Amino acid sequence: MADETGLTDEERAELEQLRAEKAARERAQRDAAERAELERLRRQREEGEAERARLERDASARERGRRLMEPDDDLRMPLGQKVVILAVVLVALVWLAVTVLG
Repeated sequence: MADETGLTDEERAELEQLRAEKAARERAQRDAAERAELERLRRQREEGEAERARLERDASARERGRRLMEPDDDLRMPLGQKVVILAVVLVALVWLAVTVLG
């Protein structure tokens, strides 16, 4: 037959001890989950900052390339096109010199 009088002092102390251990385990699990979330969020922030920096570098490189190869508002030939034309002319002159003199 079941004891109807309730818990003894020893049983009550053991119960409190087990509850305290359970609470400590749950607190440790919660802390570990929060640390993992913090690390994940830090990693996401760092990845976002790296992506933003990469996009800024790409945009500035595209802008430099555009300035180098596209004509400006006065429709003057950009430096990049002048360099390409000069290189082609020099290659043609070298080829011609080698063909005629060689």
